[in-house]
Amino acid sequence: MSLQVGASKHLSNAGIKALEMLAGIQSGTRRCPLPVAIIGPGDGGSRECTAAYDVATILASGGVPIICGGRGGVMEAASRGASDSRGIVVGILPEEDLSGANRYLTIAIPTGIGEMRNALIARSGICLVAIGGGMGTLSEIALGLKWGKPVFTLYEDAPLPGTRAAKNVSQLLDWVLECLVSKLDVID
Repeated sequence: MSLQVGASKHLSNAGIKALEMLAGIQSGTRRCPLPVAIIGPGDGGSRECTAAYDVATILASGGVPIICGGRGGVMEAASRGASDSRGIVVGILPEEDLSGANRYLTIAIPTGIGEMRNALIARSGICLVAIGGGMGTLSEIALGLKWGKPVFTLYEDAPLPGTRAAKNVSQLLDWVLECLVSKLDVID
C-alpha cells in the first residue's frame, strides 16, 4: 500500500487499519471489482476538488476502483487522485464521444445519453461519495438512496434524508473505509 504524500494526514488510526485491511482484501483472491462512485459538480471549487483528490488517492491506494462522471471539477480531481495512485478510474460520459473526458481516466465510456448517465454511475458504485452539490449530484444521491446504496456526503448543498454527512475528509474516509471493509467481508 502506497499513499501519496500528504494523503495519509486524513486518516485516523481506525482509518489506517481499515485501509490496510481493504488493501489486503483487494490484493487477494477475494478482491471486489465494484467501484466507489465519487460524485460532485463539474465546476467544483478548490475545497471540493482537493477533498475529491485526497479521497480518491486513498481509496485507489487500497485497490478500490473509482467511477465518476469523467468530466471536470470534482470528477477530474477524483480521476487525478486515482491515477496518481496507479488506480483504476472509469468515467461515464454524457456525450457520445470523448470530447468532455478528462485526461486522467483509465477507461472512458461515452454514452450519448446526457444526464441519464447519472443513473449508471449511481447504480455502479458499491457506495456513493458526494463531494459538493448541484442538481446532477443530487440526482445521483437520490438514485443511490432509492437503490439502498450507502451515500456519504461532504460540503453538500442540500442534505437529503438517508445520507451520512461528514464534517471533514477524515471523518468521510473513516466512514467509507468502514463501509467497504464491512461490505467486502460479507461478499466473501
